[in-house]
Amino acid sequence: MKKITSFAIIVLIATISTSVFSQNSDLKYKTVPNDPISARIYTLDNGLKVYMSVNPETPRIQTYIAVRVGGKNDPAETTGLAHYFEHLMFKGTKKFGTQDYTQEEPMLKEIEGLFEKYRNTEDDTQRRAIYKEIDSISYAASKLAIPNEYDKLMKTIGATGTNAYTGFDMTVYTENIPSNQIENWARIQSDRFQNNVIRGFHTELETVYEEKNMSLTRDSRKVYEKVLASLFPHHPYGKQTVLGTQEHLKNPSIINIKNYYKTYYVPNNMAICVAGDFDPDEMIKIIDTYFGEMKPNPSLPVIEPSAGQPITKPVETDVLGQEAENVTLGWRMGGWATPDKDMLDIISLIMNNGKAGLIDLNLLQQQKVLS
Repeated sequence: MKKITSFAIIVLIATISTSVFSQNSDLKYKTVPNDPISARIYTLDNGLKVYMSVNPETPRIQTYIAVRVGGKNDPAETTGLAHYFEHLMFKGTKKFGTQDYTQEEPMLKEIEGLFEKYRNTEDDTQRRAIYKEIDSISYAASKLAIPNEYDKLMKTIGATGTNAYTGFDMTVYTENIPSNQIENWARIQSDRFQNNVIRGFHTELETVYEEKNMSLTRDSRKVYEKVLASLFPHHPYGKQTVLGTQEHLKNPSIINIKNYYKTYYVPNNMAICVAGDFDPDEMIKIIDTYFGEMKPNPSLPVIEPSAGQPITKPVETDVLGQEAENVTLGWRMGGWATPDKDMLDIISLIMNNGKAGLIDLNLLQQQKVLS
């Protein structure tokens, strides 16, 4: 079956006009002029951004902790790392997720070394022997681990919506907490983002590998990846995927993951976003107390935008799959910071808005296409 595909990837570089205030605190914040919700934007001394919007309708707070890192930052030899590490962020720290970290730590270090040996060994017999050793030590280490303790901690303080997601440019961790649990939430998250321990590594790898296998049967995923490869052949958007390759997932590196964590999970590469029922002055004091001591990375790697050669004619590519035939059309553009962005948004709504767009009226409502 034939699918014609092209796609637009846009990079958000937001610039806003702001005013600076100081309100009974040494911590200053900015606001956007004429903002109807009067959101506050703080920047702590270590570079951590904090976005706040007060809404007292219900005594709860939606929280997001976003890290400006994703699939595009994966090392070329271990793609899928950002997404895999997102899973590992739920495994605990030195303080929780373990019965005795002093006993657990030597085994985790041994597992780390064995995985490096495993990924650098080509002989199948030797690889099986190494993995058998990994299994044995991992089983012993699992006796000291406390499964799902992070989830249990969040449930104990009344949190819901515990989740996370990874894209090309971001990894985001979400919680919805009661308004009277701000400090407990901040204490747990601060420990989690500063003292992560990689445990349950190879069992979680099986979960991630299964997720990758499932994606291979989804036509939409295959189309998306083919489009990016066609439009961005010289950029990580097109050269690698968020889920990574099967080969790389079979040969993971805990050392690479730890280096990635130390490099990117730093305050000057993070933002905390909170919306709900809270006192913003009290909220920022708590966040500063628990996150203000995080050490920034003054040498954050930067991936420069690189679209490659101009596209001067339509790009057509075929993807075979099990679903009904469909067509995907898209265009490469300069990014969200360009004047074209607003115009393209309007054009998109004129074409398709779910009710009275040209595609809605002329194709969907006249039943010329399925969807």
